[in-house]
Amino acid sequence: MGRSRTSPVNIRQIYCAYSNTITRPRVRGIASNTTASTPTRSPTVQRTEWNGDRLTEKNVASKAEKAPWDWQRMVRARERRAAVLEYFGKLGSTQNRENAFQAHHGLHRPPSTESLTLSALVASGAHIGHSKSLMFPTFLPYAYGTRAGITIIDMEQTLPMLRRAANVVRAIAQNNGMILFVGTSPSLRPIVAKAADRLGPNGFHVGERWIPGTLTNRMGLFGTTVAREKNLRPDCIIFLNPLNNLHAIRECAIEKIPTIGVTDSNADPRIVMYAIPANDESVRTAELIAGVLSLAGQQGIKWRQSAANRPENLVEVDEDEENEDLHSMGQDDTRGL
Repeated sequence: MGRSRTSPVNIRQIYCAYSNTITRPRVRGIASNTTASTPTRSPTVQRTEWNGDRLTEKNVASKAEKAPWDWQRMVRARERRAAVLEYFGKLGSTQNRENAFQAHHGLHRPPSTESLTLSALVASGAHIGHSKSLMFPTFLPYAYGTRAGITIIDMEQTLPMLRRAANVVRAIAQNNGMILFVGTSPSLRPIVAKAADRLGPNGFHVGERWIPGTLTNRMGLFGTTVAREKNLRPDCIIFLNPLNNLHAIRECAIEKIPTIGVTDSNADPRIVMYAIPANDESVRTAELIAGVLSLAGQQGIKWRQSAANRPENLVEVDEDEENEDLHSMGQDDTRGL
């Protein structure tokens, strides 16, 4: 039997398909000519580069022909992305970085007293107490229960007690009182500093060790001149870690200064005048409570300033009354003569 003879058409098709896959030789600086049957491609040029010890030639696509294609592809990708965002943006949640909870909001953007919720307290870890064996007997009314040997603090009692303390701070700041924040630990120093900064000249803070005699021995500690010329007696003291400042609480009791404190399950809530049952070891809880109290004091200062600028508080003298007074005074002087 003879060999099978392949038709010329099949050979031409095979050759065209094969010729499209191989790289044809090009002359330097000139792109190779393509036949009419081959698909159009972006022209390429050869570029000579110095590679340390020898010259190398590379085939580089022409930027003049490649740039429009890349631009059109980028524009289409942006249009598709904008269409997807416009369609799916109407669905699902509307939260973003501005209105969603962030970990740093407790220090820099705390909630107000009216907007404070139980979920915010739970998110900050204020409900976690100490071990069940360390729970103080007088703290039992503020305990919700125990889980895995840990006392769970009842947030339904913490929230109204925190709002009550905020009302006290607001009233003191409205009457131009001095408020002192005390947090004597490295993690609480920026918190008390930020809280006192919100109150301006009415806010002070103690971030280092409380010096004994700060309230009871002011003349011996600060000097007679300073103790007489400056007001060194705060109108309210807020303790973020009261167990570490029991000597300061004793001085407040002697000087009859109202105290507000964050009391955990291992502390007696009666050591301070206005107790806030919460986790005293959580930094986020301290940021939240100090922020709420400082915003309440800031609101009281604004109320005092707005009340001072009201028209009814400004003394105005009527011109007619003033002229009558002057006329009567002139008559009196004439009678004296």
